[in-house]
Amino acid sequence: MQTGSESLMDVLSFKSYVVEEHEGKYSGEVKKRTLDDLPEDELLVKVHYSSLNYKDALSASGNKGVTKKYPHTPGVDAVGTVVHDFSGRFQEHEAVIVTGYDLGMNTPGGFGQYIRVPSSWAVRLPDGMTMQDAMIFGTAGLTAGLALLKITEALKPEDGRIAVSGASGGVGTMCIAMLAKLGYSVAAVSSKEQEREFLLTLGACEFLPRSDFDKESSSPLLKGEFSGVIDTVGGAVLSTLIRSVKPLGTVVACGNALSPKLELTVYPFILRGISLIGIDSQHCPMSVRETVWDRLAYQWKPEVFETLYREITLDEIGDTIDLMLKAKIKGRTLLNLNA
Repeated sequence: MQTGSESLMDVLSFKSYVVEEHEGKYSGEVKKRTLDDLPEDELLVKVHYSSLNYKDALSASGNKGVTKKYPHTPGVDAVGTVVHDFSGRFQEHEAVIVTGYDLGMNTPGGFGQYIRVPSSWAVRLPDGMTMQDAMIFGTAGLTAGLALLKITEALKPEDGRIAVSGASGGVGTMCIAMLAKLGYSVAAVSSKEQEREFLLTLGACEFLPRSDFDKESSSPLLKGEFSGVIDTVGGAVLSTLIRSVKPLGTVVACGNALSPKLELTVYPFILRGISLIGIDSQHCPMSVRETVWDRLAYQWKPEVFETLYREITLDEIGDTIDLMLKAKIKGRTLLNLNA
């Protein structure tokens, strides 16, 4: 297990990416902060790695549905070593993962070299998982793992194809790689034709253009093509996929990048017996988090794990956020706070 040597007395100042609001416009830069800038709470963690998620990009661009007050440090993911825990749950230097809850939303997040949070938000880093691995997974990996938990409980590989929408994004790539490892046939649904070969390399058996699924249709049911779906985009794509699932199939919804709206009749549910399951990675119970992190460390870790991410420094985060907002990021972006 990785450890750190910092004590509370050693921390005079640290670097954070701080987003500020000026006359309705938002901009971020790396600034010096002190522990006094962090909330009073039980657990102080020196952050080694974070990762970039779409919610971070929204926070950094002034989305008040994510972050209400500025200045603010985004970063809904963090992994690092415990400096102090007043609750007594964790030992000094122990490696912990913090994802979800309010981290990076209205609580200063993982784009700073230190965070202070309730100890109940933290999970011990599983044996066999490095801190770098933990943030390659991050919230995207946890969300994908929660989706996998539901899909694998309901469906076996021999039941048929699983469609994954938003396939080139962080959650989508993780789902494809992990499902393929477990022996499932995966159809990658994406708007990015240029990522076709990348998605097939991850383990998808076929590439399906998103344009085939994002058209509104008045038909309450479509031809049953998939045994299951993991949807990360919502809107018309989710509606079309639900209507394209075979009887007794399972659909897992875990995103709304396209739209939060869902136009449907009840027919897929009462005529085909389809199950629609929602994923909440922000507030899921700690026992479930621990189960998923343990599986990510071992049996679910993708064979192609090293191809799923790129690594950046804190000085590069602003430009990378801009790329994410323009949908020009694929896979996962790992943020090294020590570089």
